[in-house]
Amino acid sequence: MSEDMGQDLGCYGLEGLRTPVLDKMAVEGILYQNCIVPNPICSPGRSAMMTGMHQTRIGAHNHRSNRKKALMEGVFPITYYLRQQGYTCILGHDSVKGKGRKLDLNFRHKAIGSYDGKTEFGLFDKMGTFDSADQPFFAQITLNVTHRGDWWKEVRAQSSQPVSPEEVVLPPYMADHPKVREQWATYLDQIEYMDKEVGMILEELERKNMLDNSIIFFVGDNGRCDIRGKGYLYDPGVKVPMIAWGKTITPEVVDDIVSTLDISASILDLAGVTLPETMTATPLFGENKGAERPYFYSARDGWDEVDECMRSITTKQYKYIRNYLPELPWDRAQAYLDFHRPAVHVMRALHEQGELTEETSLFFASSKPAEELYDLLKDPHELVNLAQDDEHQKVLQQMRTHMNDWQANNEDMGLLDLNQRQLNSSRAPKVRDWLQAHQPEAWRRIEEGEIVDQYRNWVQEVFN
Repeated sequence: MSEDMGQDLGCYGLEGLRTPVLDKMAVEGILYQNCIVPNPICSPGRSAMMTGMHQTRIGAHNHRSNRKKALMEGVFPITYYLRQQGYTCILGHDSVKGKGRKLDLNFRHKAIGSYDGKTEFGLFDKMGTFDSADQPFFAQITLNVTHRGDWWKEVRAQSSQPVSPEEVVLPPYMADHPKVREQWATYLDQIEYMDKEVGMILEELERKNMLDNSIIFFVGDNGRCDIRGKGYLYDPGVKVPMIAWGKTITPEVVDDIVSTLDISASILDLAGVTLPETMTATPLFGENKGAERPYFYSARDGWDEVDECMRSITTKQYKYIRNYLPELPWDRAQAYLDFHRPAVHVMRALHEQGELTEETSLFFASSKPAEELYDLLKDPHELVNLAQDDEHQKVLQQMRTHMNDWQANNEDMGLLDLNQRQLNSSRAPKVRDWLQAHQPEAWRRIEEGEIVDQYRNWVQEVFN
């Protein structure tokens, strides 16, 4: 599972970077063109994947919330079922950056130990390595290099062929500015590094004679951390790469609407587990493959010090977004994003100077429309809101019906707690306030679009 990345691979048509391992897997396996996450932020989406249920149905919708509260009666993590089937459940890999052990789940849990959901909350059996004696096994490995972090400059500096900022193709909602190009190229450098990590894992499986009978899923946990990406319901936030690869898989390109949730259902199905009726996920292939979805429901709620409530319906052609807090702007000066989206500072300054185009200024509007409708085939970057267009009122009503039907049949706890939320207070606002007061020169560099590589040091200085 690669963190914070969109469909930014060669196999999805992106030019200017080298991802030979994943591109080969895409040719030899199943490439999913329309994989949608249930939430564009890590912890709600990971909570959904670990249960095969939308985060809004299990009270895991607000980022890093409910961590002292057990899952509701009758809901279990997928590792609970896999262990009952005799699988060894392994977390992380000692050879990838960060060791790949991230869980980030919004319900009571611990990494290692037994699980009964009442007094024991362990999810995995071991960490860091897999060996033939572990078979049958399930391993979850997070590739965190693509997540914004202090290592980005280092990874780029160590690359023998760093991506050229002059050659990248920016989406039309991003300002064409040298700093924006530089951070985009640096993001692609992380993807190239991650591709090599995937290759290393495959080589180890083959060396240990564990590759031939393994199925490997590659997926992003949510979209890229940039303008209109992570934290938002546009495609850069909710549309992620997904590849299924294995010696027994027949190559295919799938255009159906699928979800990261479906990986959970597929894993259980492959292990011979009867799927719980509570799951909103369905197997991606095999005899129990789910029927094609007409649409998929995604949700965004509270994130650190910033509250929000957005819901979307995605079909093959259209995206419908309902904004429950339309009076709030998209750009909320959120501390986490201020540190980890250098482009936003550059574009804010250009916006204040009146130098952005109509497309690049969309993100900086003072409020949001209550409803948004986009034709994804004609307008893949979701720039033209058709909600008020007379010719699309029938489509708008159909999308409203999809939204209302889903909510009527699937309790959305994010709508129920909207007026009573207790937001999670992250460290980022205090670090930002400290930096502005005590290291104004460092903050000036951030505002000029410099990629942060000292964030962890600043956190330690503020809190230690």
